[in-house]
Amino acid sequence: MSTIPQSLKLGIKRHFTEAGVDPYSYVLWENRDSKISNYRDGSVAFEQKNVEVPAFWSINATNILAQKYFRGTLGTPEREQSLRQVVDRIVDTITAWGRKDGYFSDDESAMTFSDELKFALVNQMVAFNSPVWFNIGVQGVPQQASACFILAVDDDMNGILNWYAEEGVIFKGGSGAGINLSRIRSSKEHLKGGGTASGPVSFMRGADASAGTIKSGGKTRRAAKMVILDVDHPDIEEFVWCKAIEEHKARALKAAGFDMDLDGKDSFSIQYQNANNSVRLTDDFMDAVVEDREWNLKAVTTGEVVKTMAARDLFRQISKAAWECADPGVQYDTTINRWHTAPNYGRISGSNPCSEYLHVDNSACNLASLNLMKFLRHDNSYDLESFLHIATLTFIAQDILVGNADYPTDKIAENSRRFRQLGIGYANLGALLMTLGFPYDSDPARAYAGAITAILTGNSYLTSTRMARTLGSFAGFADDKDAMLRVLSMHLDAVEKIDSSHVPQPLMDAARSIWKETTELAQVYGVRNAQASVLAPTGTIGLLMDCDTTGVEPDLGLVKMKKLVGGGTMSIVNQGVSRALHQLGYSTSVADGIVKYINENGTIVGAPGLDPQDLPVFACSMGDNTIHYLGHVKMMAAIQPFISGAISKTVNLPEDATLEEIESLYIDAWKMGVKAVAIYRDNCKVAQPLSTSKKSDNETIIEEIDPLSNDRSALETRIAQLEIAASKAPGVRQPVRERLPRRRRSSTFAFRVADCEGYVTVGEYDDGRPGEVFMKVSKQGSTLAGIMDAFSISVSLGLQHGVPLATFVRKYTNMRFEPAGMTDDPELRIASSLVDYIFRRLAIDYLSFDERTDLGIMTSGERMQPSLFPNVEDVDFSYGATGGSSSGAEQISKEKDTPQLISRTAGLDAPYCYQCGNAMQRAGSCYVCTSCGTTSGCS
Repeated sequence: MSTIPQSLKLGIKRHFTEAGVDPYSYVLWENRDSKISNYRDGSVAFEQKNVEVPAFWSINATNILAQKYFRGTLGTPEREQSLRQVVDRIVDTITAWGRKDGYFSDDESAMTFSDELKFALVNQMVAFNSPVWFNIGVQGVPQQASACFILAVDDDMNGILNWYAEEGVIFKGGSGAGINLSRIRSSKEHLKGGGTASGPVSFMRGADASAGTIKSGGKTRRAAKMVILDVDHPDIEEFVWCKAIEEHKARALKAAGFDMDLDGKDSFSIQYQNANNSVRLTDDFMDAVVEDREWNLKAVTTGEVVKTMAARDLFRQISKAAWECADPGVQYDTTINRWHTAPNYGRISGSNPCSEYLHVDNSACNLASLNLMKFLRHDNSYDLESFLHIATLTFIAQDILVGNADYPTDKIAENSRRFRQLGIGYANLGALLMTLGFPYDSDPARAYAGAITAILTGNSYLTSTRMARTLGSFAGFADDKDAMLRVLSMHLDAVEKIDSSHVPQPLMDAARSIWKETTELAQVYGVRNAQASVLAPTGTIGLLMDCDTTGVEPDLGLVKMKKLVGGGTMSIVNQGVSRALHQLGYSTSVADGIVKYINENGTIVGAPGLDPQDLPVFACSMGDNTIHYLGHVKMMAAIQPFISGAISKTVNLPEDATLEEIESLYIDAWKMGVKAVAIYRDNCKVAQPLSTSKKSDNETIIEEIDPLSNDRSALETRIAQLEIAASKAPGVRQPVRERLPRRRRSSTFAFRVADCEGYVTVGEYDDGRPGEVFMKVSKQGSTLAGIMDAFSISVSLGLQHGVPLATFVRKYTNMRFEPAGMTDDPELRIASSLVDYIFRRLAIDYLSFDERTDLGIMTSGERMQPSLFPNVEDVDFSYGATGGSSSGAEQISKEKDTPQLISRTAGLDAPYCYQCGNAMQRAGSCYVCTSCGTTSGCS
């Protein structure tokens, strides 16, 4: 028998801590108040004082911890108030379970595991999925640890009702579920007792309503779910269009004045909105599309052909529905099952809500993600030893959870313990690549990402083989040994396809040696886990770790809004930008100037001193320097061969993307070996606009001005005084001032933005042009009131000296600062600041429709004018990305002769958080609030 201590066999050794030293003593702690305001009325939505966290944690991470993960009723002694308590609760429970199950050879090994894992969690190196934070170690609560579940449904009423019940239990525990409904007979088939079946799309309505009423984990996060239908199901066309039709309804209702925003009071009348929809595409179907062959839709009960249609026609419908509303996504069934580690048990037919967990029906997967940026040294070399150490600890902890956690059904408990599926992954890839100076859409970035992913999954399977040596393989290993070893060999073969010229030698050597050892040990000792890794969206937990980017996504923008401990917000340029500039060879002074320019202008385009060739390094998903959509697909293809499951990744497309481009994207993803893909075209959903501001190069900023009296006559006097002073300045060219008539018409409108009320009075020339603007806010004598008075002087002087109103509108709309949020104006429901609202209102009142359209400013009714349902039969099938010159919007306009209103501002339709009003950002197929952690589905 081997004399190697079991703790070393499993890789449990001290790396960051010392024996006998409190693992929390390595960081500086502080107490701060956690407070989240309700954006509707300014009231306090959540508040907890004296929350103890490490000093380097952001207030955003603090708010997420306190609101989402602290347990116990507020105001009671049982309420948690420190991160230490939460981490102790989780890690002590896992360690106790590990002791019981024989994971540790002695007490020292167990203490090492506990101390090192606690250190990793408080230092934001890793985070478990939300159910672990919600449930583990909480007395009287089911110890549900998995975020991802795959269910199954039988073709009878008992099975369908059981599906509803099982989903409800899963949602209540803070998790999400997915299901393939292809076993349910179609609406074109008969029932045993006579009559026609309802079909799966009909039963989706009931499940959707149930999901919309259940808060995940008893918190504010909405339920997350996925529904899937096979491409040969007779109801596939109805399934493809069900969400797009509801989107048309939502647009019509919003145009009529109903509140259709995310979680709006009228939005619940729209169906199918709580689920992501996906179509399962086989290689046979994709071949039929490429070769322009017919495709058969087959009855569920008999297998008989119900309908024959052109494969390209069905493929066009899938793409057009996705063009309209981002649903359905696609999953490549043949590719998924080619990488299946347990095919003898059953096919992989379902997935979790974001498509990253793919395994057998009635199973679960608990996730954890490493923060990649935590292992990048200051010299931009990668701390491989620390990375492998934390990955090993995390994987062992996840395996302990599998055997001890509670599950919503006996079938799921049985399969989860039989196959022991785990989902280790990472966050912050986009930030890592930018910091290293790699454009996200580049060969070096794809090679580096592939190597890091290969190391993570390889080390996880290596840990799995070591656990199998002492604790045994997963129960189904004997039946599927050949398939398991075949898939491991496929991973090993993929390592040799990485372009090693772009990867540091230590990383490539590690990837090769780890996978070689893994495949060798697996043949001797077996494997403890049928699945090791997935790449999740890391929405809430990514923010808990203060990541700049979620999952594998690139950055959304170079500037983030950061909450301050004392209240308020400030814009801050991502730290990776400065590091990337130094990595590219820029001097400190030039780099500082570029960062300052980004902070002031919201873009790097036009930054002084920046080499245009370096722009791709700083390309983001949105804005004026964007990543091409194929760059997203190629990144997925680069890392997919090193992931056991799949990747939660949204491919972002510009608003003018065509149907042909989406079709080509789906074909490219299939050919590249991607398992699943979801797309999102800018402004394709009903939501409030999320805007980013950009100032032009010639904008003049007044740095300082004294607050003035609130008296209107005093403001007019001050305007005259400033004009006289300007005329006396030497060497200044004198503009011509067009004074307003002594008696002039004026109009006043009142407004409310968040909790701030005020009014604006506009004086007009005889021809109706605005010549003066006086802005008042409710807090008289306050600094804000004084600044608004001073600002009124500046704008009024500009108008009277010939500055077009459109210029002011262009400069001041989309500016973002507090107060911001909901307004009382039915035509402008959301404002990112007071000046954003005021100048949008002025634009609507005084600018022509064409001028406003150029500026991207429209009323709610104009912006949300419903497009008519597309007539699929009337569309010519022009294959390939270059097959047609018109955009999808233009095509629909031609079909129905309906004018389309196209926003000129790309990437601006992410919703505002329905809890705190902050702008949300994409995380996989969902949205997540960076302020309070609320998500629209994903954990």
